[in-house]
Amino acid sequence: MSAMSKEPQSVAEGDDAPKPEPIRFYGTTWVDRSGLYPLRRFALGLAAVSLAVVGVVLLRLVYAGLYIADSATWLTTLLVLAFAICSAVAFNRTWASYKRPAPGDEHAFRSIKAIGFVGVLLAYGIRSGLEAPGEQLRRTAYEQELSQYRRRTSKRSGNPSRRGEKGRRRR
Repeated sequence: MSAMSKEPQSVAEGDDAPKPEPIRFYGTTWVDRSGLYPLRRFALGLAAVSLAVVGVVLLRLVYAGLYIADSATWLTTLLVLAFAICSAVAFNRTWASYKRPAPGDEHAFRSIKAIGFVGVLLAYGIRSGLEAPGEQLRRTAYEQELSQYRRRTSKRSGNPSRRGEKGRRRR
């Protein structure tokens, strides 16, 4: 088994115990933060920020190309505004999706996130500095499922039908 698919040791309950939902690039190592989790988090965050910087450089080259081609001022301004607004919206939506479940209209924002890819990459990189992106949501859901499972499977203190007989005998 690889380190990413290794089952966390904190769940030794049973076969029907809830399993943690894997996170892309992290597997289930986020549960107990094993398997080079901190190093992976740092590397992925650094890679995301580096890709965002490369994206900004590419956008700068596109802007320079429009300037060299003597494009209309309104066109270059519109292009810069479009990328800036889409990046801001993409950053905001991506950052919010790591804290609370995504609303049902998330598919409608795919094109905005594609245009504002710099914002998505920055949100991923910054969030990787705090925790694995999406870890807070999955940890909350996993802990709720685990506590419900433990309540369902906890041992009772005897047979409930006998409890009534004992109570009648003592009186």
